[in-house]
Parts: sequence; C-alpha cells; structure tokens
Amino acid sequence: MTGEMYTGPVEMVEVSPRDGLQNERQELSTEVKLALIDRALAAGVRRIEVTSFVNPRAVPQMADAEAVCAGLPERPDVTYIGLVMNLRGAERALATGRIDQLGAVAVATDRFAMANQGQTSDGSVEVAGAIIAAARAAGRSAQATIAASFGCPFEGEVAPARVIAMARALAAAGAVEVGLADTIGVANPAHVGRLVADVQAAIGPVPVRVHFHNTRGTGLANVWAAIGAGARIIDAAIGGLGGCPFAPGAAGNVSTEDVVYMLERAGITTCLDLDRLTEANHWLGSVMKRDLPGMVARAPRFPGQH
Repeated sequence: MTGEMYTGPVEMVEVSPRDGLQNERQELSTEVKLALIDRALAAGVRRIEVTSFVNPRAVPQMADAEAVCAGLPERPDVTYIGLVMNLRGAERALATGRIDQLGAVAVATDRFAMANQGQTSDGSVEVAGAIIAAARAAGRSAQATIAASFGCPFEGEVAPARVIAMARALAAAGAVEVGLADTIGVANPAHVGRLVADVQAAIGPVPVRVHFHNTRGTGLANVWAAIGAGARIIDAAIGGLGGCPFAPGAAGNVSTEDVVYMLERAGITTCLDLDRLTEANHWLGSVMKRDLPGMVARAPRFPGQH
C-alpha cells in the first residue's frame, strides 16, 4: 500500500459452503453444510454464499441446493447468496424464498466460458445481465463475478481491457458489485493492483470484490494488493478449501482465517472472530478427515493463548 494505510472495515464474503465444497470428492450431507454455515455465522460472517443452483450431474456436491436453503436460519442481518449460471438456476434460487442475492458469473475467455457454462464469453455477459434483471424483478439484488480475470487455464493471458469492458457492462446491467476472480490462482500482486484500480475507476461507485485461489501461494499477497488498490470486499473460504471442476489445476480459495489474521494484525477491521474461525477449521477438518490448507489454524495462537 502507498500513502496512509486503509484501516477498514473490509467486508468478508464466506464462500466455503459453495466454492469450498463443490470440488470435493467426499459426499457431504445437507446437515454438515448447514452446520458449516452456522459456524460461519457464529464467527461473525454476515454475507455467505450458501450453495449454487446448477445441474447436479455437473456439480453433484450442490445437488441439495433447495434442501440447504430450507434449513437456513432466519437471520435478517445476514445476506444469503446463491450462485446461478443461467435463468433456470435463477428461477430455482428465487423460488426457495431464502436467497437474498443472486451471484451471476461471466467468463473472460471463450474456451473457459464454454467449459464452465456452455456459452461464449459475450454470451456469459448477456446471461449475467438477464440474471441481474430477474433478481431485481423479484425484489432481490444480484452481483456478478468475472471468472478468469487474471488468466485462463485454456487461453493463458487475459487482456485487462477485456475485463474492464465486461465490468462496465455488468455494472450497467445493475450488478450491486463486480467481482474479479483469479479462478486458477495465477495472479500476482502487481497485476492485481493495476486491474483492481482500473476496474474500480471504470465502474465506480459500484464496488469491486475480489476472489483469489491460492494455487501458487500468492493469494494473501493478492488480497493485500487488492485492498491497497481500493477493493473493500473479499471472498474467502474457511480452511482454504475450494476449486473449480471445469478449471484444470485450480486449488483452494484463500483461507478466511489466514485473511482475517493478516488484516486484523495490520489494523484492518474485518468484524470476524478469528478464534471461532479456527474452531470451524478444526471441526471441518475432522469432517473431511484431513488437515485443511489454511495455515493460521495449524499454528499456535498469537499473541498469547487464552
């Protein structure tokens, strides 16, 4: 960061129930997913991506989307987000009566867009616009994420001008925020700083959200760079779980605990309880029967112990 350091708050969006679990081979029950959501809420999370409304044959871990929604606690102070790829998914999400915000996805390259949702990049922007319109017609909000903003598993480098143009179109369509997703974890802090600043300048006052995967170990550095460039909304997953079934080589999301530790130690407010997040990591690891990728939960508490 340059100049006076930003001290928050930063809004954390918890994505473990959806992005964290969608690529896991282990079958997880609806009850486990709801328990994860409860633990995130107990740690102070107030925006949470609870599920996705996609073809269960393509993403079997999300086959119980309606059942998850039916079990969500009544929390008027919480925004429940449902990821949708098309209007059919939007209709399913809205029909539950429990989803407060739809999450649409546009993809920065044609080859990844075809692999991820069976359409061109331009087509994904058009569909995202239709999803946003459907949400607004139903009295709900919608945000949009640009997948592969920093690089594509099939086409390689992605031109910043392409991402900026897509962000402008999504903001114009009524998205309450535009997310920049490093879907395969290839971003570096310099690239992140430039693109976040340029997109924010192009779509302000619509905020930029960022979504980083830690495939190459740069996730936390990228979060720091994004905040320095003006991003104030960060996606993260308890334990650092995650991945995309349609993006070869994609690893987990940045860990919520790791992001919270880094930011709070730097004086940037997140309003989340690190001890409760660490407990959630340990609980989820016991469910998954392995240590999770997040680092802070493996280390002694600092400073000091209770």
